[in-house]
Amino acid sequence: MAYGDASCDAALREAWRTFCRRLEEAGERVFKDYNPPLPQHRADGFRFLTQNLGQAFQLALETRDPRYPEIHAFVTPYCKLGADCADFVYQQAWISGDAVYRVSGNRGTCRFLNFTVQGERPDRIPGTDAPSLHEPFGDLPEANLFGHQLETAWDGSFELYIGGEPRGPNWLPTTPKSRKLFIRQGFDRWDEEPASLRIERIDMAEPRPLPTPEALVEAMDWAGRFLLGMMDDWPDHPIRHSPAVDPTVVNAFPEAVADSAEDRKRGRAAANLYWELAPDQALIVEFEAGRDFWMVTNMGPFMTSMDYLYRPVSYTPARTAVDPDGRVRLVLAHRDPGVANWLDTQGFVCGHLTFRSLLSGSVPRFATRTVPLGALFDALPAETRRCTPEERRAEMWRRFRAIRRRYRL
Repeated sequence: MAYGDASCDAALREAWRTFCRRLEEAGERVFKDYNPPLPQHRADGFRFLTQNLGQAFQLALETRDPRYPEIHAFVTPYCKLGADCADFVYQQAWISGDAVYRVSGNRGTCRFLNFTVQGERPDRIPGTDAPSLHEPFGDLPEANLFGHQLETAWDGSFELYIGGEPRGPNWLPTTPKSRKLFIRQGFDRWDEEPASLRIERIDMAEPRPLPTPEALVEAMDWAGRFLLGMMDDWPDHPIRHSPAVDPTVVNAFPEAVADSAEDRKRGRAAANLYWELAPDQALIVEFEAGRDFWMVTNMGPFMTSMDYLYRPVSYTPARTAVDPDGRVRLVLAHRDPGVANWLDTQGFVCGHLTFRSLLSGSVPRFATRTVPLGALFDALPAETRRCTPEERRAEMWRRFRAIRRRYRL
């Protein structure tokens, strides 16, 4: 038995070869101008590609059939994508507007929970000439349900219906263009428990069929386009098409904020700072603490979160020291400066710092200063909380255990 003995051989081989050519082309994007010509940054670019190569066919094939949906965590400590926030768990399930689904499980205790039905994915961002972001992004939110709107039993268990006839408060409508359920869990304290979720089509009556050659050809095409689009679009797409991402404004937040209609539907507003730091510099970012639920994440040049499993690269209100004047002061530096709110750069020379405000629709007014690392404490209030090496190690262990719990690792 050899090549050509099956009628599908030529189509499968050509689809695979096309996928491999796209993968090779995607690898060339590691060397783009936005990624500095330094060994650690070059390695990070290929890591970005290989991490998502690992999930390309999970998105394109294994979870793709909306008749047999699966909840897929497309961002984890080992796979980063799409300007991901370190304190979110992102999940999705492919669905269809002509079916009815049941999501069940336990709500957990995460501070923020959001279910969004995503609709069509237009070629252009509505109201602009800008192309949509690569798959699986770019689709438009149609209906939303937040955690505080979800009705649960005394123990946190619930059932949520997607599509079909209205079923009370735990229901989200669909349209003929609905294609995806997007789920975000946002965490504040280290002791919060993640939601446990599963999905099923309620009228399933037969086993899932095995993939056909035609399905594999389609999956190879989707996976190749996904990987190439991903390497093309990060960070190029937000830099070109979002006023909130501006690398010409260095070590400061631009005036613009990401608060489009789609952002508001998802219950968020976001600001982004592009940073560059020399080895002997530190960047101080400060703002009023307030009462909102916010998140800060340090990211690399491809706008993916840094190593939040082990390193202090993210902060939320419950885990942040507030100075006596009511202001939060975060310190971005290449080595531990001995302050509580240290943001590790993991040795990168540049990156992005994102601030997300949830359910408030606004971000605070920021002040930033770049100072010599040796003069850091002269630039901070005397009352700014310090952190000893022993305290840093203890915090690393709290982070490590909490992140593993969020992802059931």
